[in-house]
Amino acid sequence: MASMRDIKRRKSSIQGTQQITKAMKLVSTVKLQRARASAERSKDYFTCMYDTMNSILKRVGHVEHKYLAADTSEDSGSPARSGKKAVIVITSNRGLAGGYNSNVIKLVTRHPEWKKEDLQIYCLGNKGREAFARYGYEIKDCNGDIVESPVYADAMALSAKLLGAFAEGEVGEIYLAYTAFKNTVSHVPTLLRLLPVAAGGSEEDGENSGSKEASAIMNFEPEDTEALDMLIPKYVTSLIYGALRESIASENGARMQAMDSATSNAEEMISDLTLKYNRARQGSITQELTEIIAGAEALG
Repeated sequence: MASMRDIKRRKSSIQGTQQITKAMKLVSTVKLQRARASAERSKDYFTCMYDTMNSILKRVGHVEHKYLAADTSEDSGSPARSGKKAVIVITSNRGLAGGYNSNVIKLVTRHPEWKKEDLQIYCLGNKGREAFARYGYEIKDCNGDIVESPVYADAMALSAKLLGAFAEGEVGEIYLAYTAFKNTVSHVPTLLRLLPVAAGGSEEDGENSGSKEASAIMNFEPEDTEALDMLIPKYVTSLIYGALRESIASENGARMQAMDSATSNAEEMISDLTLKYNRARQGSITQELTEIIAGAEALG
């Protein structure tokens, strides 16, 4: 059995750790409130842009465009697409957030149809960079500052870089891996395909909708190529920006839960150590009384 000194030292150490976890929980709670409000403000634009672009692309007809899933053979005049996949992975710069980072990393590393050599990783967050470097993935770019306080201009710059690589044929597909924020306790790792965008709705979609409008061909003013050149970059940028905002809210929610769980565990350990200390102290007192009584009887 541990001595009272060891028990007291361990209890003091756990109490110090508990104070840290309590403080981190409070900080995460405040950050979560701000991040959640920001995510909710941007969600309307994100959702509207997503729904609008899907509606347009379902009725775009047979339009040849560099961002659509069209023919990329030599006859089409478009550059041959690479077999490489660019994957934007949004993680945090710090740990102590439960499974927030590991869950989104597993979306990429454990994808059943992807091979390591076919991926180019764009890390937004240092934890993702460390993990993918350890697993031997090709890290094309890394930006840890963008996840601290994302702005629309950051998402626009990243979108322009990826769209340029796609248009030049350096990558054939672009994906986004992030953690969607549902509520304080629910965060869903999500993988979205950004490009190429599949143009034209399927027959099944048309049958299920039962709407003549859904099957009508979209008329563009100005020309379709000019309109799509303007709309699709905004579409991709809004998805990246919305994912950044939701990821920050999810990170702080996950960290708040992790620190709350750590604080509760520390409280249980302190209670257990207090009980052990009291038992050890009681045993020590009992032993001293026994020795005093035995000594008194010997003298008598």
